Formats: sequence, C-alpha cells, structure tokens
Amino acid sequence: MTCHPIAESSQNERFDHLGGPQCPLCKQEHNTWWHQRKHRDYWHCRICQLVFVGVAQQLSATAEKAEYDRHENDVDDPGYRRFLTRPFTAVTERLPAGARGLDFGCGPGPALAAMLEESGYNVTLYDLYYYPQAEALTRHYDFICLTEVIEHLSDPARVLTQLWALLNEGGWLVVQTQRVRNRAAFEHWRYVDDPTHIAFYAEDTFAWLARQLDARHWDITGRDVVVLQK
Repeated sequence: MTCHPIAESSQNERFDHLGGPQCPLCKQEHNTWWHQRKHRDYWHCRICQLVFVGVAQQLSATAEKAEYDRHENDVDDPGYRRFLTRPFTAVTERLPAGARGLDFGCGPGPALAAMLEESGYNVTLYDLYYYPQAEALTRHYDFICLTEVIEHLSDPARVLTQLWALLNEGGWLVVQTQRVRNRAAFEHWRYVDDPTHIAFYAEDTFAWLARQLDARHWDITGRDVVVLQK
C-alpha cells in the first residue's frame, strides 16, 4: 500500500465547537465545527478527517433529484469525455478489455460506461435516480467506478462497504472526487457551493479508508482520482 502519512498540522490544530453530528464514514460521535456557508454547517472528523454536512441540513431526495436534473451530462459531449479521461485511464491501465465493471451513480448520461464499452469492457449501470436496477448490486465486478459520486453520499460507510463486497479479489475501486486540502482552502472552495455535496475527503481520509477496507494497494492518480485494490 502506498504510504500517505497524516500531516502533523491536522493532528495538532485546535478548533472550537467540539460535538456536532456523527461522522457518516467512521461513525465518530465527537467532531469539530469547521465552517458555515449558506446556512449550512460543515464538521471535521478528527478520526478519518472527513468534512461533512449533518443529516438535518442535507437536501430532501426530491430537492436533490431536482438539482441533478439541471446537470447536462451528454454521453457524446467531448468536454465531458475529456473530464472522464482520468478514471477511464485508471481502469484501462489496470485491467484488460473484457473486464466487468459497475458505473455506480452514473447519472442520466453515463459517458464513462460508454467510453469503456467502446474499448471492450463490460459495464453495468446503477444510479439511485436514473438507473435504479437493484440486480446490479447483486453481481460481482472486476472494477467499480464512482465518478463525482462519493461526495454526494449521506452514508458512505454503508455504501462503500457494500460496493467493496461486490469486487472480485484483485478488483479495483476507482473514485473521482476533489479533495480537501486544509481549512483555509475549504473556506473559499467552490466545490462546497453545490448543495448536493455533503461529504469531502482528504488524502488522509482515503488512507484511513484503505486501512478499514484492508485494501491490497491504494494510490492517488492525477489530481482527483483515487484507486483502491481489493
């Protein structure tokens, strides 16, 4: 496993307002208030380093779906395909054509699945709102992709444990999400403005997750993609 030590500053920095909601990833009860924006509070977990919004301040399912419906993710859009080049490469560099994968949270325009299928991979779609195929979550896969998905999960512990169980031994979990750098950067981060973004992961968060999942390997590839091997 790639070693990414926890930065000393993240351990020594002191904050006020200890308490708040339970961390949705490691279930730690006592967390630190970090920031407020547009009447939402953001909490920092001292154990797994996740920054998150409590359940009480998250959108309803109806409001969340309405936000997603505003996105224009066309399968054939060249710009969107360029954006997905990094997770596409993460798969194709690690697995041969013919491997079976799951595009989890693919949205209404599953461009990554289309790109992979064009290259000879077999990809199943699942999305809570657009492709709610329950049988997709009963199969086993050589890879599972979450592109700009993990930051939307209200219960990442449950979802990631479920998905990890669907991976074959040696399979890869490919996650694309922007990462938290520090508190000062977070306070001016445009990524936070999306009301459907409720969980923000630091490099240390993925190190913690890799240990919890007992991943064989994990690494950061490019600016916003993390891979974990079962």
